[in-house]
Amino acid sequence: MMSKFTLSIRYAIVISGLLISYFLIISLFGWHTNPLFSLFNGVITGFGIYEVIKGYKLREKEAFTYAKGFTTGIVTGFIATLLFTLFFGIYAGNINPEFTDSFMGPWGSSTSLGIILFTVAIGGFATTAVFTLSFMQLFKKSWNTTKSESTPQIRSEEVADLKK
Repeated sequence: MMSKFTLSIRYAIVISGLLISYFLIISLFGWHTNPLFSLFNGVITGFGIYEVIKGYKLREKEAFTYAKGFTTGIVTGFIATLLFTLFFGIYAGNINPEFTDSFMGPWGSSTSLGIILFTVAIGGFATTAVFTLSFMQLFKKSWNTTKSESTPQIRSEEVADLKK
């Protein structure tokens, strides 16, 4: 029997793996200290959240609800954020301790690793919330009613008569 979070955990591992790979690739070129390159993290996270909600909806079919889809997106993004933040802490604290100074260099100040990790985590959580809320607008069941034969239709002539 699969846990209800198995799909979320699988996608979170893939998302965090892609985020870590992207970070390491841009670090090869020395671009990892430029905050503009972190914008692509949103693309990676957004794609992963979209795919996990889509996959969950396909798996659940008629049992899919807004709450279940929302929970799937949030759990996936939060786990991916925690995994990436853990990697980032190991990288900035042990692998490349000078990273925090070079990262904060353009602002002319130095800050603690804890503050940077907190900022990375909050950014990931916010990105997750925004993308999950946005994508659930695409996946939720519509409340729009369909026109049926039993629904009375008002003709334009009747509307004109009502205005008199």
